[in-house]
Amino acid sequence: MEPGNIESGLRRSASYARSSSSRSLGRSSRNLSFSIPPQPESDDGSESVSEAGDIGDRVICSNRYSGSGRVFFSAENAAESGMVVPIAEEGIWSQDQIATNNVSPVSPSIPDIALKDCKKEVPWWLEYFSSLLFLAVFGILGVLLRYALQKLFGPGNIGATSDRSYMYVDLPSNMVGSFLMGWFGVVFKGQISKISDQLAIGLSTGFLGSLTTFSGWNQKMLDLSVEGRWGFAVLGILIGLFLVAYSIIFGIETAKGFQWILSTSKNPSSESSWKMNNFKRQMTVSLALLLILAALWSMCIALEANEFKRGNTESQLWLACLVGPFGVWIRWFLARLNGRGLGKSGLLKWVPFGTLIANVSAACFMAALATLKKAVKTKDCDTVVAGIQFGMLGCLSTVSTFIAEFHAMRESKYPWRAYAYAMATILVSFTLGTLLYSVPVWTKGY
Repeated sequence: MEPGNIESGLRRSASYARSSSSRSLGRSSRNLSFSIPPQPESDDGSESVSEAGDIGDRVICSNRYSGSGRVFFSAENAAESGMVVPIAEEGIWSQDQIATNNVSPVSPSIPDIALKDCKKEVPWWLEYFSSLLFLAVFGILGVLLRYALQKLFGPGNIGATSDRSYMYVDLPSNMVGSFLMGWFGVVFKGQISKISDQLAIGLSTGFLGSLTTFSGWNQKMLDLSVEGRWGFAVLGILIGLFLVAYSIIFGIETAKGFQWILSTSKNPSSESSWKMNNFKRQMTVSLALLLILAALWSMCIALEANEFKRGNTESQLWLACLVGPFGVWIRWFLARLNGRGLGKSGLLKWVPFGTLIANVSAACFMAALATLKKAVKTKDCDTVVAGIQFGMLGCLSTVSTFIAEFHAMRESKYPWRAYAYAMATILVSFTLGTLLYSVPVWTKGY
């Protein structure tokens, strides 16, 4: 190949990288040191809508430098950073083409500073480990705040919520979590991710996902239906959806106003000084989080051992804090299904199947455990079941991510999808919960 053809190919690759945010990059080379993950085509924004809340551990698979020397980056990031990847006419350059044409896997037009930044990135296993720690620590904090809001707004204090009312006890935490999702999961998520993807994951998926709970909401409506309060159950579903939907809107609007204020006095150097973009910083933060998690779990174990036999709400809380992180981790893994669709053809890509599975499964397990609690009727069983329900299942399900996806769908070209998604989640969870909980209670007379 003539040098002129090589230069022409490089120019075409630069133009190709800048326009690839909306189309596929074609075939990738398995042996190429620099490769670009294919981007699925999306004319209607189905993937971005479905991924509005969370994409799980897939975020760790992008923009990273591994010990094997492979660097992954999106075409959009490549264009922004000035990186140019040699691309042959029918796809990406193979190793044989590179060797034959005496072209470096890294184009000479890639700035040295870009390579320097790539080398600063941490190995994927440390990013993964750090993500799990962020999720666990922030998940426990979310459980504690949810409990505090239940007590504050429940009977005996403000009295705005009750187990026997459509203003269910988890409504305040669902509203607060949805409001904060507008801040940290929508408006400021990009800025937080520039500092650390793991911090963004911890705040949105860990803290806000655990602060809010879909399964607890569904179970309270089931309890009302079992008592024959069908009107309250329907009101609880409609009012609950209405309030959390407008909570995230209010959060987004207030966050935009605050963002405008910050933009007038932004200091770029201060942002870069906080970036966790090298091994040392990431390892330091990970070790600190590991110590915090160990301290939290040790405290919870000691308090649980002291309170367990009393069977009070405190004993349920400490058990919930112990098992809560497992629910967060499972939900994070399931979130990788968001935006993937069904089958090889990617049918129904607009449906966040990961979030849907997490919410429905948590609601079903919570209903089954509620039936078990009524059947056994012992203090120890009540403590264990309530702890698992409030902690693991409360963290496995989420309203903040659910409502972020709902909001994104409502703002898309097809707003009907938002209501279809919401109705599918609610109706499937309530129907299966009725079969697992209400029907046994009615038939057995618990």
